[in-house]
Amino acid sequence: MHIPRYVTAICAAAAATVLATSTSAAAETGPAQDNFLPAMGYSILRLDIDPPGANDWNCRPSAAHPRPVVLVHGTYENRYNNWARMSPELKAQGYCVYALDFGDTDDAGVALAPTVKGYGDIRKSSKELAAFVDKVLAASGSGQVDLVGHSQGGTLSRWYLKADGGANPADPSKNKVKKVVQLGATNHGTTMSGIETLADKLHILESGAKPLGKAGIQQYEKSDFIKELNAGGDTVPGIEYTVIGTKYDEITTPWQSTFMTAGPGATVRNITLQEGCFIDFSAHLSMSYSPRAIGLVKRALDPSAPAAPCVPRAPAF
Repeated sequence: MHIPRYVTAICAAAAATVLATSTSAAAETGPAQDNFLPAMGYSILRLDIDPPGANDWNCRPSAAHPRPVVLVHGTYENRYNNWARMSPELKAQGYCVYALDFGDTDDAGVALAPTVKGYGDIRKSSKELAAFVDKVLAASGSGQVDLVGHSQGGTLSRWYLKADGGANPADPSKNKVKKVVQLGATNHGTTMSGIETLADKLHILESGAKPLGKAGIQQYEKSDFIKELNAGGDTVPGIEYTVIGTKYDEITTPWQSTFMTAGPGATVRNITLQEGCFIDFSAHLSMSYSPRAIGLVKRALDPSAPAAPCVPRAPAF
């Protein structure tokens, strides 16, 4: 199975420095970053680091922003390198912001790079998210949170709603989540620009689970996990969904597969990042650093937020 170049880069960089890394009793806060690659580089030597603005457990939500925002990273990313720009911008808007690492307990080859997270069984990661949301609710005194997920983080958020207590189908007023905002989520699986489709046809797809982790295999468009996730429809009652996709997504492919259809009691707004801004060429990993995408997230969380800016962005990391 061909390993995507960005996975190779992440693993090689982290593995080269693993002997120099050390853990600390409490997480430090890293600086804001303009793009994914410098954020990844900064986090390589720091195994437990928060994005700026996140995980202030003394934060109390305001009347203007009554729900804490929980940021859910993507496959092979972590809470810092995925959110080092989004988190401080949301904090500056007055939100209580939280971010977690998950999916790093399975026995997989990528575990040799300790900064790589989100590779484990998504069903197990969902339970980690559930425990984290409960901790946020208890600390903040809020009745609900909003979730912002990138890539697997958006898909994981949906599994949490469906299977691990995030939503209450019998009484949606008791949902623990009000809004789900996604960036490049693998909602209907991915062909990975044809790589996973080819591996499946060659009957070698499952062999990738050991070196690369189970989560990547679970996000293949024909996987049992994706079938189970979408059985009965894309949404659950009582949730407001915003789905942001980029035309230049090379990981969630085809890129339109990220979009969802609303079922009973739910709303879905599907947004193409380049709509009204053709100069934003953000690809999969860079989209969470796009000023336009961040602006769209702000508007999804609060419709009174300013219109999303249109800023030139290259597709690179």
